[in-house]
Amino acid sequence: MNTCSAVEEPNQPNASNPDSPWRGFLLDMYDRLYHCYGPQGWWPGEGPLEVVIGAILTQAAAWTNVERALSNLRNADCMSLQSIHDCPQDELAAIIRPSVYFNAKARKLKTFAAHIIEHHGGDLDSFLSRGCLELRQELLGIHGIGPETADDIVLYAANQPSFVIDAYTCRIVGRLGVIDEALHGRYDEYQSLFHDNLPTDVTLFQEYHALLDRHAKDTCAKRPRCPECCLLPICNTGQTGTIGR
Repeated sequence: MNTCSAVEEPNQPNASNPDSPWRGFLLDMYDRLYHCYGPQGWWPGEGPLEVVIGAILTQAAAWTNVERALSNLRNADCMSLQSIHDCPQDELAAIIRPSVYFNAKARKLKTFAAHIIEHHGGDLDSFLSRGCLELRQELLGIHGIGPETADDIVLYAANQPSFVIDAYTCRIVGRLGVIDEALHGRYDEYQSLFHDNLPTDVTLFQEYHALLDRHAKDTCAKRPRCPECCLLPICNTGQTGTIGR
């Protein structure tokens, strides 16, 4: 999944503002999505390490390809930090080949594994137990971990509230008229929209992000299917008949 423009500063969740004009809108939007699609049960993965690996492998890749790469890692007995650290980079790249950009991703996986082993004694659970902002800042300092991947890890592996922004979210928010996509808003601008207007709740953040991705794939695609959209009554693009990006 591609992100919007890069973040400039890590953004920490704030208590939602009950007087914000967007609070009710975003909660209504969530209710409509949840009523339409039901619970999504994200993130797919068995345990925190698999979530971390999946978050790195899913960069610019379809999840079906990531699942194949994860299966290859399990079959190769390479589903631990130590095994990833010990595996030669070219061999690791061959194992995760279905995920595309496999050479770069092999390097990212090995860099992450080395960081946890060298700086946290290989204890991933201890690393993930750090405070939300501190954890996010450290993740962003690791090669290959950008804002979206960092937030995937914080939200789904560490179960801490950091809303994930991806291209699907940017598309939907832009079409709804909340943030003008033509202005190419920064990652942190989109993230602040959710942090500042929603209750700081991990389960809500997880489900909301998953529902946005589901909606972008099923309905609000590059060429949107507006007549069947559950957000049509509150969507600027759908109501005006103009097709966004």
